[in-house]
Amino acid sequence: MSSDTICAVATPPGSGGVALIRISGSEAIGIVDQIFTCSELRSLERAKARTAYLGKIVHEGKLLDEVLVTCFHAPRSYTGEDVVEISCHGSEYIQQALLEALTDNGCRIAAPGEYTRRAYLNGKMDLSRAEAVADLIASESAAQHRMALSQMRGGYSREFNELRDRLIQLTSLMELELDFSEEDVTFADRSQLLELLEELAQKISRLTESFRLGNAIKRGIPVAIVGATNAGKSTLLNALLGEERAIVSDLEGTTRDTIEEVLNVEGITFRFIDTAGLRTTTDAIEALGIERSYDKMASATIVLLMLDGTRLEDKAYLSSVQDLMPRLGEVSYLVLLNKADLLEPSHITELLSPTSSLRQLFPEGTPLLSLSAKEGLGIDELRKALVSTLSLPHLSPSDLVVSNARHYALLTKAQSALEQVRTALTEGLPTDLITPDLRIAVTAIGEVTGQEITSDTVLHNIFAHFCIGK
Repeated sequence: MSSDTICAVATPPGSGGVALIRISGSEAIGIVDQIFTCSELRSLERAKARTAYLGKIVHEGKLLDEVLVTCFHAPRSYTGEDVVEISCHGSEYIQQALLEALTDNGCRIAAPGEYTRRAYLNGKMDLSRAEAVADLIASESAAQHRMALSQMRGGYSREFNELRDRLIQLTSLMELELDFSEEDVTFADRSQLLELLEELAQKISRLTESFRLGNAIKRGIPVAIVGATNAGKSTLLNALLGEERAIVSDLEGTTRDTIEEVLNVEGITFRFIDTAGLRTTTDAIEALGIERSYDKMASATIVLLMLDGTRLEDKAYLSSVQDLMPRLGEVSYLVLLNKADLLEPSHITELLSPTSSLRQLFPEGTPLLSLSAKEGLGIDELRKALVSTLSLPHLSPSDLVVSNARHYALLTKAQSALEQVRTALTEGLPTDLITPDLRIAVTAIGEVTGQEITSDTVLHNIFAHFCIGK
């Protein structure tokens, strides 16, 4: 398959001003030369690398388009093969006609991710950097872009390669002892091995712990909006989005299921989840929605706890708020005092004061904001508080944040194996019981960058979600 010459549209589907068709493979230049005519060149084989030539695409005696053609010679191309890029007009008809002309002359339509897969197989990038290409293409916020760019620039790979090299060194010493097991020779000082193992385990632990942040950035920070019925949760969602997304009614229990919407705030993607009002009910459907609310609350990164500012004198209401607190667990949350437009300013000041009885319901330092979701008051302050609560670090090229579920699974596997090794070394177990777990850790770390992957099926699964033309 990799010996075929492939072609695909590299720009997004649909009509536009310009489209780009990419051809890669040993026959790329020769195939395009059969349908491209240019007054500057007798043959495309004589074209200078990375130089655009204006000419015409003619197929079966029919002029298809006037185009720009650029050649990239192996190995100095994205895929490491000969690559030709045709910039044509963005008509869908022209794009399809050009693809037909190319396939009639020996090309094959590329599979999703096949260009990047060839780049990996030809040593132009390792597997983790190849996966970062897909993340970069899919990035929809500044934070996602920074994270993908950091991984694609290679610092991520260097960290994993260094981890693997040090694990190989550790494994080599242990396996050398196996070769001389009959002589009872010790090549590795156990105390030094434990020190090295502890250092490696801490690095891997730091990377695995970063996955929660990385995965949240990649998929959007989940923010659950929770509270009693009629607290204003759906109104708040609509105010944040600037549109009537959720049904708002004075009737209790209007929201019976979760509603999710995405919003970009200061370059960070937040996934807001409007939940059913929390109360005791005999309605089976509403009860199911409330249970889902608790599930969403448990899985959220941030919880917005909505309080109805007009009900704070109701002891039963405050008691229900206290009963909810244990369900919040260790999650970061903001307490929102809603319906501030119906309260006297002096009363709001009193409620927000550090010594107020309302403050005593929550742990010290819990952010407490007043707003009116209905009138749109305090929404900008809430957006700023969300970003502040998240406390995302600025991601530079040297920052390593794991966002790929495959990487996380491999790191967890390596972490578990190294824990077994540490236990075995501490207990003084023989070398032959230690080396198998070391090999597992080495293999797992190597698979992150593709150094230990040999199965074509695994590679196919990794690249299958890529865009065609990438």
